[in-house]
Amino acid sequence: MKTRVAVVALWAEDVEATAEFYRSVIGLKPLKERHKRPHFDVDGTYVTIVQGKPTDAVNSSPVRFPLVAFEVADLEEALERLRQNNVRLPWGVGHDAHSRWVMFRDPGGNLVELVEETTYASAH
Repeated sequence: MKTRVAVVALWAEDVEATAEFYRSVIGLKPLKERHKRPHFDVDGTYVTIVQGKPTDAVNSSPVRFPLVAFEVADLEEALERLRQNNVRLPWGVGHDAHSRWVMFRDPGGNLVELVEETTYASAH
């Protein structure tokens, strides 16, 4: 049996503003309005924005771990869109031998990560 992630739900008190953020800033492709709430197609997995207030995990380890991470082809381009839209990047850009990433809160308060797989260590 083949298993894959079908739907990821993100919480937001202002569903429309958060959906607009994912459309215009993150660049997710919205699905046709056949659903009661906004849905986006991310390579066959649906991301939906649901009415509610997100909360961080209590006593989590690590303390800061994203609710959802999106792989991007060009992190610099993504960072520029985030900065143009005044998205706070409180932890800056992180990296390891295989990837670079940035974490931030979306308008609904969800902790989100954009990650670029790279050969960063060998290139620098």
